[in-house]
Amino acid sequence: MTKRSVASKKLWKIGAEEFNTQYFDYNKDGDLIIKEGHNIYNVRYMAEKFGTSLEILMPFVIEERVEDFLDLVKDLSKKVKYQGKFFYHYPMKVNQNKEVVMALVGEGAHLETSSYNDLWLVKKMLEQETFNPNIRILCSGPKTDKYISLIDDLQHKGVKIFPLIEGPNELKFLQFSKYDVGIRLDMPIKASSYWNKPIDRFGFSAKEIINMGSFKNLKILHYHIGSQIEKLSDVIGPIKYALDVYFKIKEKNPSLDTLDIGGGMPIPYMRNKSYPVDKLMEKILKLIKHESEKRGLPHPNLVCEWGRYIVAPAQISVFKIIDTKKIANKKSPAKKWYVIDGSFMNDLLDTWAIGQKWAISPANNKHDANLNEVWLAGSSCDSDDIYTGVHGSVTLPDYDSSSGENMYVVVYDTGAYQDPLAAHHCMLSSPLKLIIENGHIVVARKRESPDDVGKNFGW
Repeated sequence: MTKRSVASKKLWKIGAEEFNTQYFDYNKDGDLIIKEGHNIYNVRYMAEKFGTSLEILMPFVIEERVEDFLDLVKDLSKKVKYQGKFFYHYPMKVNQNKEVVMALVGEGAHLETSSYNDLWLVKKMLEQETFNPNIRILCSGPKTDKYISLIDDLQHKGVKIFPLIEGPNELKFLQFSKYDVGIRLDMPIKASSYWNKPIDRFGFSAKEIINMGSFKNLKILHYHIGSQIEKLSDVIGPIKYALDVYFKIKEKNPSLDTLDIGGGMPIPYMRNKSYPVDKLMEKILKLIKHESEKRGLPHPNLVCEWGRYIVAPAQISVFKIIDTKKIANKKSPAKKWYVIDGSFMNDLLDTWAIGQKWAISPANNKHDANLNEVWLAGSSCDSDDIYTGVHGSVTLPDYDSSSGENMYVVVYDTGAYQDPLAAHHCMLSSPLKLIIENGHIVVARKRESPDDVGKNFGW
């Protein structure tokens, strides 16, 4: 490997496990490759063969991350002598694509649904005997009549399904259910997180839950404090509070045996180092063990719902640069516009909606000695359809669209939320989706035709 190649890998943080890029490398021709064991996939080749905009899903990444996580918790539980059971529940709202859900379930993940339609998919797969009937399902989200009816139907059929009570109307229906239920705590401790809300409409205060008295079959106390929680202390603090509430509730509800800490484990979108998952999990298990034994009570079963952490690194989005334009403003940190053949507002909506930052690198044309600071623009007519980088610009190889050579760029960690949030602003088509695994490249979703997109609008 040349010194220039080593420098570029360092610049774009390629091949680093702490940034979830251990699956990527550059070959001698400057093309980005994806490594799956001894299988190698060339991103430029896939872009040229299938066209762009393009999503590439890597189920083997999901499988590896779930397996590693479950093994980690098992080993840590043994190390600290934690006696409660652990259940990982994947929240389907993060990415409902079948290839994602099946990869997770295949490695031992349970599921969490947030709507009637989510649960309908679970019902469909159970009927097709695609899932082990012993899979556990948590049901979050507002419980419409249809949602409650489907929960009841599946419970009657013996499915291990736990509706989490989040509002007064749900409480009325579920407090005395003959089946197991959970209840959501409105956590007053807030975390450093974009998704954290000062006032949360879901759940009940500790005082309200304690004053509810006894339930018929209360099994789970659940809370959620946000996503991408930046500080380890912001994870631990709410657990201490929730445990105090848990043990008070258990005095009137001896059936209560599980604490669900929700989501929140961050991933390094911006290639900044965070607290490692093993350090966090060991602290969590030690804390719950200590608080339980201090009261002479059994260690609770533990549930976590880290969806983004598992699936975001398992997909990349690939775009072609279709135009370049100099930026005349000398105060701008960027010197050029690179226009992509996709749309940030459509394909990566969080870029526009919440200011999400992404790691971006070239997929080819990697001339390390000739780099430029650029801004990226989507192909819609909207001036907001842009991405200006983590620190004010994006570092990419210098490129001129009139050169006759194609240049492709890769956006990493796009496996969480972007598909469910996808739109059709300016009637643009969604990206074609490829699945790569076991040396095979499969088209999972064709690129939409104008007719396909028009049907969404009644044409």
